[in-house]
Amino acid sequence: MSQHIRGRGFRARVSIVAFMIGLGAFFVMRRAYEVQVADHEKYKTLADEQSLRKLRIAPLRGSIVDRNGTELAVSVPVDSIYADPRYFQREGGDPKMAARRLAQILSVSEEILERRLASEKRFVWLERRVLPEQAKRVKELGLPGVSSVEEMRRYYPNRTLAAHILGYANIDGVGIEGLELTFEDQLRGMVRQVPAMRDARGRIVYSDLFVEGAGQAGLDLELTIDKTIQDIAETELALGVQTFEAKSGSVVVLDPQTGEILAMANVPTFNPNAPSSSVAARRNRAITDRFEPGSTVKTFTIAAALEQGTIDPEQLFDCENGQMRVGEDDVIRDTQPHSLLTPGRILAYSSNIGTAKIGATLGREGLYRAFRRFGFGSVTGVPLPGETPGRLTHFGKWYELDAVTISFGQGFATNTLQLAMAMGAIANGGRLMEPMLVRSLRDELGQVVEEYLPRVRRRVVSEETAALVSEMLTAVTGPRGTAEEAAVEGFLVAGKTGTAQKADERGLGYAKNRWVASFVGFVPADEPRLVIAVVVDEPVVAYYGGVVAGPIFRRIAEGALRHLGVLSSDAGSGLERLARAKRQEKDTTKATRTEAQVEEGEPPVVGENEAVVPSLRGLSARAAMRRLAEAGLTVRFDGFGLVESQAPSAGAVVRKSSVVHVKLGRESKPARAGGGA
Repeated sequence: MSQHIRGRGFRARVSIVAFMIGLGAFFVMRRAYEVQVADHEKYKTLADEQSLRKLRIAPLRGSIVDRNGTELAVSVPVDSIYADPRYFQREGGDPKMAARRLAQILSVSEEILERRLASEKRFVWLERRVLPEQAKRVKELGLPGVSSVEEMRRYYPNRTLAAHILGYANIDGVGIEGLELTFEDQLRGMVRQVPAMRDARGRIVYSDLFVEGAGQAGLDLELTIDKTIQDIAETELALGVQTFEAKSGSVVVLDPQTGEILAMANVPTFNPNAPSSSVAARRNRAITDRFEPGSTVKTFTIAAALEQGTIDPEQLFDCENGQMRVGEDDVIRDTQPHSLLTPGRILAYSSNIGTAKIGATLGREGLYRAFRRFGFGSVTGVPLPGETPGRLTHFGKWYELDAVTISFGQGFATNTLQLAMAMGAIANGGRLMEPMLVRSLRDELGQVVEEYLPRVRRRVVSEETAALVSEMLTAVTGPRGTAEEAAVEGFLVAGKTGTAQKADERGLGYAKNRWVASFVGFVPADEPRLVIAVVVDEPVVAYYGGVVAGPIFRRIAEGALRHLGVLSSDAGSGLERLARAKRQEKDTTKATRTEAQVEEGEPPVVGENEAVVPSLRGLSARAAMRRLAEAGLTVRFDGFGLVESQAPSAGAVVRKSSVVHVKLGRESKPARAGGGA
């Protein structure tokens, strides 16, 4: 009996164990069913969240090239270092120790690295855009969850060249300034969110399937800029600003026939590869800074009067020997006294009084509308951010003095590009063009997606008027003109100087010692290829437009014409030789007379508009320039070093603004004490 009972108990226990095993197997199979079948999508999503993350992968940003295909802005692959802090910690990583080792390689502080590695996030950047050697050294550390991924970095191979035109893109490849900002949508391409998997070491990897849909590359920008001319403009502007100790400067070079901008330069400048410079250095002054243009706009006053028929080309205007009263209290003056002058001579001698009388023939409304037609008071439409429209008050708000001074460039404001475009209308026969900075947008295969063509905004004067004014402007760079220093040997140059006082910052009229010197012109005058506008803000050594901006114009024109292969004309060469011969003859005659007086012990006789040439021997170029500027004279240097000789000689009496030719030599000895500048 007892044996039978024990047998039943054993079977019961076996049954219970079997039941429990069966029940356990049932729950396991049910759970497996739930995970693999019933709740498959739920758990797949959970697993994906742990092993996948969506990364924003920017496509290849379009390049920016000049008119000849030279690269100005490109995107290059670089490594960026990232970490999965949770994986790093789960694998036993020590944030403090790892941060110490990483800080020796990266340019991020140990404290920041430790904080990032100790976070609860699944993804953090440790440092982006590192050098290949840095990425290699990080990999060699073998830290779990720490690795690198390839990104694209914006790179400007020519450093500061065309910086204000290009602007720059930030670390995420987003345009911040310049064309990079204006054409952000076209350059950027299509950005997509790309899934990335982690491998067993926590490193992010992409499958081929993922990479195939990473995004559509951006379009390339082909500019109107010529890299060589841009480089010439920047170099010569920087030299001029440094030489005359100016605050800043800007230059625009364009093709008057098409409106294409060949160069746009500013000083100071910046490097878009490291755009942490001051806001002032990043400002595109050629379009953002407005200034009173001074005598450069006499060109447009006279052109408008000729076009409207209110004056005749041979008509004489009484310039009242340099002073004219306006109203009860105001007087306008010329730098030199003149009596009767034609419009052409008024331009050549830059007479304020003569221009004011010509402007008066148009009336206030006529003068205002003429300036508006030339583009003053409105933006040019150049595809760059921040352009100022300038300032041209409606004629209904002009005071009596405004109606006079606006005709010769005081009381309203423009920018360098506006000034260049207006002069372009004279150079091309009377058509105001839209400025062109972009020629085309191209895809990654080089196919043109969008093309930009020259556009005429409006006709401002007839071809006949434009030709007549162009001829008048050639006298400005000829003998007795205000810009002999802008003359380019072998070419006819048409242009106009500007010397404008700056407004007092306290609103008390004009500042006594703050000036803007400018020159705008075109060359060759008979078949214009280039319009060049030069503006120099607050020069110290000298301030006349012909003295300061004229030489910058000449050097840019010489280099650009040589680059373009433009040959000198016989007419230009002959005119230049004749002008130079007359200047030398006049200087030699007066110098001989003066030297004879000095030898005889007589003091030189100096007229109101004459100057005595100072002794320059042994001085540096800058000291010589300063001394001549103080005497009201200009200079043309030959060579390098210290002054060896000069012509005319020291003591000669010459007309103010005359050119003194100075030969420099490296072997020259400095002047003795008391003879320096």
